[in-house]
Amino acid sequence: MSHDSTAAPEAAARKLSGRRRKEIVAVLLFSGGPIFESSIPLSVFGIDRQDAGVPRYRLLVCAGEEGPLRTTGGLELTAPQGLEAISRAGTVVVPAWRSITSPPPEEALDALRRAHEEGARIVGLCTGAFVLAAAGLLDGRPATTHWMYAPTLAKRYPSVHVDPRELFVDDGDVLTSAGTAAGIDLCLHIVRTDHGNEAAGALARRLVVPPRRAGGQERYLDRSLPEEIGADPLAEVVAWALEHLHEQFDVETLAARAYMSRRTFDRRFRSLTGSAPLQWLITQRVLQAQRLLETSDYSVDEVAGRCGFRSPVALRGHFRRQLGSSPAAYRAAYRARRPQGDRPVDPESGAEGASRVPAPPEAAALPPESAVPYQTRRTAPPMPAAASLPGQRSAP
Repeated sequence: MSHDSTAAPEAAARKLSGRRRKEIVAVLLFSGGPIFESSIPLSVFGIDRQDAGVPRYRLLVCAGEEGPLRTTGGLELTAPQGLEAISRAGTVVVPAWRSITSPPPEEALDALRRAHEEGARIVGLCTGAFVLAAAGLLDGRPATTHWMYAPTLAKRYPSVHVDPRELFVDDGDVLTSAGTAAGIDLCLHIVRTDHGNEAAGALARRLVVPPRRAGGQERYLDRSLPEEIGADPLAEVVAWALEHLHEQFDVETLAARAYMSRRTFDRRFRSLTGSAPLQWLITQRVLQAQRLLETSDYSVDEVAGRCGFRSPVALRGHFRRQLGSSPAAYRAAYRARRPQGDRPVDPESGAEGASRVPAPPEAAALPPESAVPYQTRRTAPPMPAAASLPGQRSAP
């Protein structure tokens, strides 16, 4: 799901200055950038699809540094424009950055700051958010990036309000997206903002993608934590929490184990992981419940107890908010997609096929993905549920 901006009237009302034109989109490429992310804005904004009802943009492909630019697989690219061409663009897209640990070229950061000051819309896809953050354009703003890099972005730029749950975040004149395919979601959102639903729908049909996807990155989150946490005193507390998810404990318990006040613990935990501790803890419990539903025949009540939820009702509520489905429906959908004869292993005996709870009768079909009320600002696109398990939603 997206995080969309109705709350940035000043940004939305800004006007382009000088020779900048709304229909001109500049794509800023760097050496070492992945070719997939780099190709997304080139395909969306650089191909004439007026015959399909998609208004045309004028594309400027700009090198953010001296070329040739090397990309995935050792390919070399030569951008037809340099940084000076950005001065004509109403939208500037940074599709990716080569390394989350190295600083972008100062000349490129200056060009982005100048473009923003002159009213241009600035877009960062995936790790491109790190370039926008380095330019100071995300200070005090909500933003997202690939969930795997979100904790690093939050730690390195603490003034940025990083939300790793979102597919994309629209804050008016500055927009960011999660990894890879979420870049398509954000580019479609830009077309929709500029030219309406019909144009975005026509483009989505051409690209053979859904015009809107429901849910966010939560369906892809795992138990991974940023590498940096390994040397931090909180690492031991986090490891303890993951090993004791079957027990009923709260954030106050974790803060006490870290010998911190709740307020200090919240601040330190968020700076390390990019997530509030309560949100992270509930997410881990739901992920654990998801695994048990997939790999065991425990009843939903038993799963709730083994994941530290105080009641099955609590599990069902959090599970539905995160995955858009009830635990029973999720298990049915999962089993319907598995090869025949691939039975779960009893977690206690290790024996296969010890079915303690029969599969629900609706297991033959996937449940529809339910729309979840959006928590932040605006919305992202409904995704077809027929081809996938119900999407996860991150814990509040």
